[in-house]
Amino acid sequence: MTLARALVRNAAVGVAVADKPEDLKTFLQPGCAAAIWRRQPEPTFQKWIDTLDPSLLPKGRIVLRPDAVPSAVTALCDVAETPDCDERDQLVGDVSAIAEIFTGLMKAPYLRLRLQAVTTNACRKFHIDAITARLVCTYRGQGTQYGISTDGQDPARVFSVAKGAPILLRGTLWPEKPASGLLHRSPPIEGTGETRLVLVLDAVDSPEDDI
Repeated sequence: MTLARALVRNAAVGVAVADKPEDLKTFLQPGCAAAIWRRQPEPTFQKWIDTLDPSLLPKGRIVLRPDAVPSAVTALCDVAETPDCDERDQLVGDVSAIAEIFTGLMKAPYLRLRLQAVTTNACRKFHIDAITARLVCTYRGQGTQYGISTDGQDPARVFSVAKGAPILLRGTLWPEKPASGLLHRSPPIEGTGETRLVLVLDAVDSPEDDI
């Protein structure tokens, strides 16, 4: 099966949906504003992460070389006192695997990694990030929302990324012009009692880049 046939287009123009991680390379093609790896979370892991006390969720922000991701995420789990179990190992392994895929696509010498437990309306406004490219994966709670803006206003139709599905997003520093008009935001959850766990990876050129 060719790459073109292996991918289907999402309802939002310029968003590709891949069923295999290797098909995410369509993100590099002209006119592709974002790409989503469509996958289903493992049920036992999902139940564990969904019911874990929010205070035990790993969180932190660091610029590092891609091969340092496993040890860094393990350290964040240690600091948060995330229970040492198979599911924790799955989380560390999945973040590391996603980081490796993203690094391979972007040829990034460094990554800015952020794990964040979100309980408020963080980044509630639709926007495009001032970076080259970003990967976002929501492990717990509602996924990233996105849509196409044709007039600079909020998208008329809003889509949500499924839990556990990584989305790759182009930023304002992506060399292709004009910009696609694809905007995204965190779902508004303040006051609902929901806690999201979100992984964000940015491709950066130097360890001196702002954390």
